[in-house]
Amino acid sequence: MSNGKQEPNSGQGGGQGGGGGHGGGNGGEHGNDSSNIKIDREQFKVREDVLSGMQLRALPEPDVGADRDLFEVVPGGSDKKIEPTDRVRMRDGLRFFTAPAVINPG
Repeated sequence: MSNGKQEPNSGQGGGQGGGGGHGGGNGGEHGNDSSNIKIDREQFKVREDVLSGMQLRALPEPDVGADRDLFEVVPGGSDKKIEPTDRVRMRDGLRFFTAPAVINPG
């Protein structure tokens, strides 16, 4: 695993390529497969099977700051807050969003 940032797929040239037939395989490395995920509507292609919350926070440029929380979108359920130490299994179409960590009443 490298410390480098993953390449965002923000629609600039190149297209998104195939991707059909990507099964939910169990365990192991993705190899040449990758998962397309979104953080705050920005698309990223990740090759790892599992990323920590800290690794997910480092994908956008700039990184998701400590003043924001990261949540996984759970369709039909309550969105899940992702802590820096949480491990999240990657799959195609996974979506995350950020929100202020502290909301001041008023």
